[in-house]
Amino acid sequence: MRFFVTGASGWIGSATIRELLAHGHTVLGLARSDAAAEIVTGLGAEVLRGDLDDLASLRTGAAAAEGVIHLGYVHDFTRMQDAARTDRGAIETLGEVLVETGNPLLIASGTLGLNPGSVGTEDDHPDLTVHPRTTNAAVALQLADSGVRSIVARFAPTVHGAGDHGFIATLVGVAREKGVSAYIEAGENRWPAVHRSDAADLVRRAVELAPAGSVVHAVAEEGITSRTIAETIGEGLGLPVVSIPAGEATEHFGWIGNFFAADAPASSDKTRAMLDWHPTGPTLVEDLRAGRYFA
Repeated sequence: MRFFVTGASGWIGSATIRELLAHGHTVLGLARSDAAAEIVTGLGAEVLRGDLDDLASLRTGAAAAEGVIHLGYVHDFTRMQDAARTDRGAIETLGEVLVETGNPLLIASGTLGLNPGSVGTEDDHPDLTVHPRTTNAAVALQLADSGVRSIVARFAPTVHGAGDHGFIATLVGVAREKGVSAYIEAGENRWPAVHRSDAADLVRRAVELAPAGSVVHAVAEEGITSRTIAETIGEGLGLPVVSIPAGEATEHFGWIGNFFAADAPASSDKTRAMLDWHPTGPTLVEDLRAGRYFA
């Protein structure tokens, strides 16, 4: 199949392109800059210049493909509402092109906010107050009623691997800055994770096999305790490991404090059965102990 991929030069997008090409698919990747275009071309995909605000480029890309993988997002925590509106406009535009085709449209979402304190499953509905992006998943799933094979891929908050600049890299940076590796209270809250290669494998399997209206979970580890994460970071940096009160989380960690304090385990049992998906990449602790986050 020929897929149009947004976020093509990004962390998950670039891995997904490699995965698709390795399994005989062709890819048209959206690129908003010369640097992004160079990355997409280097991966072996074709390039379409445009961005998520350029709805004409999204229509062109979707019309030129047999399926769409929408991984692009404006990750600006100072403009979350604006970013969510841009994302919704992109989903609606891509969906309009695919109406009555039966072709897949996979969009990215997250597992945070599903079932706080309990293990979130594919059948759970997210807390819409956690992040404005969560409502866009419902928009995508409704497209199944219009002849679109819509799929929502909920990613673990940590998609780790060599080159990761996300949550775990941020926690490592905070530990370096503060001189301690911290967890919150008893550190028993759980944090799901998936290796980048396994996430890409899941995306490919989902667009190949998942039925319309599916929710799939890119979760390899249901929940690593925040204390385990902090201890492994402390071990890697040679820093003391400490507990801090919940009331000091934002002051110590900054914007990531509220996220790191969440108890948000998530299951992928239904996804594994549906797609015959079996993660094989390193665990989060194994990735940390490999030293890549500390180089």
